[in-house]
Amino acid sequence: MAIKTSELNAKLFGKANKRRVTSPEQAQSAAKSKAQVIELAVAGEAAVEFELTTVAASKIESETVVFEQNAREQSFLNETALSDILTTLKEHGQQYPAVGRRTPEGKIEVLDGSRRRMSCILAKKDFLIYVAESIDVEHAKFLSDVANAHKPLSLYEKGREMQAKLDSGEVQDQKGLAELFQCSEALVSGALKAATLPVELLQAYPSVTELGRPTVVKLHKQFFELAPSQQKRVIEKSLTEAIVDKQHVELSSLTQVTKEVTETLLSWIGEHAPKSAVKPSGKQQLVKGRADYVRKGNNLTLNLKSVDEEVSQKILEFVQKTLS
Repeated sequence: MAIKTSELNAKLFGKANKRRVTSPEQAQSAAKSKAQVIELAVAGEAAVEFELTTVAASKIESETVVFEQNAREQSFLNETALSDILTTLKEHGQQYPAVGRRTPEGKIEVLDGSRRRMSCILAKKDFLIYVAESIDVEHAKFLSDVANAHKPLSLYEKGREMQAKLDSGEVQDQKGLAELFQCSEALVSGALKAATLPVELLQAYPSVTELGRPTVVKLHKQFFELAPSQQKRVIEKSLTEAIVDKQHVELSSLTQVTKEVTETLLSWIGEHAPKSAVKPSGKQQLVKGRADYVRKGNNLTLNLKSVDEEVSQKILEFVQKTLS
């Protein structure tokens, strides 16, 4: 049976495309049957044969790798980020096989199913994957991109994809990215900022997909106001000091934990931020009997006495030139 890549959801994930299959029940049955061999018309082209392969739990890490162009950041895949599938997988095993290709070195490269792969590793369950012998890089990327539609990418991961489009010259600016990815320019800006944040910093979060654009923008602004040496110290601290433990994550909402991690990271950044040399507020004498000023935050009030027209004009011209 040959199917198109657009039917991958229905065949392998049990999500029916009503234009392609008769019913959701048939799609579920097709996936659960775990046929030994299937044919997949990749990108609508010639059908490729995939054979169902079982990788023992103890050999998943040594015998399989994730496609290097997969947009999903593998270091973010932990028990919290995978909680939507990990519980079921622990109890019942893997329900839907992944999709991959055989590498020249003999390993299995996972194109679709990196989350299931890591879940099997964490749960110590065998890994089921349909493997093809002849998938080129272009089609491998196609399958990987289709698969990532099932679980939204984080802003960081979206930003990396967008930056790659800019670097390749496929699009020229953020407006072009917004059109290509069918999103707002504000989201593009936030995603690109997220992509410049160090992975080590983001790994402090139990689930990076919970990070919204406002938080990313704030982290980006404050982190990159630090000197490189200060940034390094913040990163080192995030790697050596746990902000929240596993039990706290399990007992709290992800929203609350994400907020706590953000507050902690911002406080660490604040500890290393350069201190501005602002003089104390209150009236300060500048020229006895003739000039004093009040400094409050970024505001400056200047009080002058006995100033003739010529001096006034010079002062006003200086202020205008300095501040404009």
